Amino acid sequence: MKRRNVLAGVGGAVVLAGAGALGWRSAVGSAGDYQAYTERLRAPLPAHAGIEDLVRYATLAANSHNTQPWRFRAGPALLDILPDLSRATPAVDPDDHHLFVSLGCAAENLAIAGAASGRPGELMPQEDGSVRYAYIESGSRPDPLLAAIPQRQSTRALYDGRPVAAADIETLQRAARMPGVRMLILTDRAQVDRVRDLVVAGNDAQMADPAFRDELKAWLRFNPRSAMATGDGLLSAATGNPSLPDFLGRRAFDVFVNAASENEKCARHIDSSAGIAVFLAEREDRAHWVAVGRACQRFALAATTLGLKHAYVNQPVEVAAFRPELAALVGVPGMRPDLVLRFGRGPTLPYSPRRPPSAVLG
Repeated sequence: MKRRNVLAGVGGAVVLAGAGALGWRSAVGSAGDYQAYTERLRAPLPAHAGIEDLVRYATLAANSHNTQPWRFRAGPALLDILPDLSRATPAVDPDDHHLFVSLGCAAENLAIAGAASGRPGELMPQEDGSVRYAYIESGSRPDPLLAAIPQRQSTRALYDGRPVAAADIETLQRAARMPGVRMLILTDRAQVDRVRDLVVAGNDAQMADPAFRDELKAWLRFNPRSAMATGDGLLSAATGNPSLPDFLGRRAFDVFVNAASENEKCARHIDSSAGIAVFLAEREDRAHWVAVGRACQRFALAATTLGLKHAYVNQPVEVAAFRPELAALVGVPGMRPDLVLRFGRGPTLPYSPRRPPSAVLG
C-alpha cells in the first residue's frame, strides 16, 4: 500500500560511465522482458485452476511497500494465509498494522478466485492474525470483481481531476461494506484539501526520519532487472520514474528525495484526484485489520471495474500524531483511521513485481 515517487527529481540524462548503452541495458534489464514477466504473473485464472493459481491471484493484492508479507499453507479443503514477520517494516509500521491489512487484501482475492474456481468457502481470521480459507468442492461461482484482480494497481501518478458520478461512488461504497469496518468517501474539495494538508505534514515527518528513509530505500527496485530478481519492492517505473542501475538509483534517492520535493508531489497528486476514501476499523486488533484489508481490496477492485485508478496516501495514519485530526475530519473522533486512498481517472503504469507461488506456498 505504498506510494513513493522517489526519482522524479532526477533531472537530465544519467550515463553509466564507461559502459555505454549495452552495459546500461545489462544493468537495468529490458522493459520487454519485464512486461512478459508481469503478463505471466497476471495471466487470467485458467478454467481448471489449481491451488497455485489461487495463490497467484491472492498475491496480486495490495500490500505495504510491496513486501508481500505472507506465506500460504495448503491442507485438505483449506488454505491458510500466514504472516511473514521477516518482511515486516518496523519504521513505517511498528505495530504490524499494515502487515495484517495486507493479509486481508490477499484473503479477499483468494476468496474471489476460490469461488470462481469451484472452491467456494469462508474466510476465518485466527487468533494469531493468520486467515484460514476453508472451502468445498462445488460449481464455479464467478464474482464480477474477478477480472479486476490482475488489472488492479496502485497508480502513483497524476489523475485528470474529473469528478466521479454519484452512481459510481455508490458502487464503491457498496463494494467496501464489511462488518466491523467503516469507509467514508470525501469529494468536497475543502475536505480533500484538509486531507492533503495532513498527508503533506505526515510526509514531512517521515522524510525527516532516517529510519524511515533507510527502510523505504531498502524496498525500492530501481530497474526491471532488480524487480524481477527479487519479485518484490517498489519499482521505479511503476511510479513513472526512469530505470537506473542500482548504485545510481540509491545515490539519486539520497541526493534528490527530500521533504520539499515529496511534499509538492503529494499535493499535486491529491489535487488531481476525484476524491479520498478513508477506512476505519471498529476495533484495534488483528482480526479487524484483516477486515479493513478485505474491504479496501474490494473497493480497489470495484474502482478498477469502473475504470478508476487509486493510490495509497497513508501518511496521516502512519504518523500517529495526525490520526486524531484525520478521525475528527471524517466525523469519527476517537477512532483510529486505518487507510487513506485517493481515486480518480489516470494512466496505467507498469505493474509491480510479485514473487511466484512456489516462493510463498509451502
